[in-house]
Amino acid sequence: MFITAYDQYALQAFDAGAVDYLLKPVETDRLQTMIERVRGKVGAPPPDLSALVAALRAGMPGGPVRMKWIKAAVGKQVKLIPVTDVVYFQSDTKYTRVVLAAGEALIRTPLKELLAELDPDRFWQVHRGTIINLDAVAGVLREDAERQFILFKNRQEKLPISRQFTHLFKQM
Repeated sequence: MFITAYDQYALQAFDAGAVDYLLKPVETDRLQTMIERVRGKVGAPPPDLSALVAALRAGMPGGPVRMKWIKAAVGKQVKLIPVTDVVYFQSDTKYTRVVLAAGEALIRTPLKELLAELDPDRFWQVHRGTIINLDAVAGVLREDAERQFILFKNRQEKLPISRQFTHLFKQM
């Protein structure tokens, strides 16, 4: 088995005899497929490896590793921004805007990749092009039954919540 963050090494892994490979961040469904594929090639694991296979099925100890820092362009500088400082991420043509309480930055990481690496208890997607930090939310403004907007503690703008994500705020 081969696990990497870089897909260009997959061919080398197969040349070295790998049965399968995973790309980081590891997704549980893909890990399960890999385990089944390896099991089909080598049969049932020896008794001393059963605990390891069970641990792999359950996910990594302590859960998945979540993003803590973002490398972002701010003017002519590249800065390390703690994700806890982010108010929201918003898709913007080729870039993703990283909006902070006081300022903005740009990154090239798409929202889909960010969503996979961010803590789902802290960051929610509220629109096709927007992910918010729940710690920065002051509340939700309901204009009518179908239109809702996010209000932030340290920002003046209000962001629309897409109809497909309004269920996240029903209990607020």
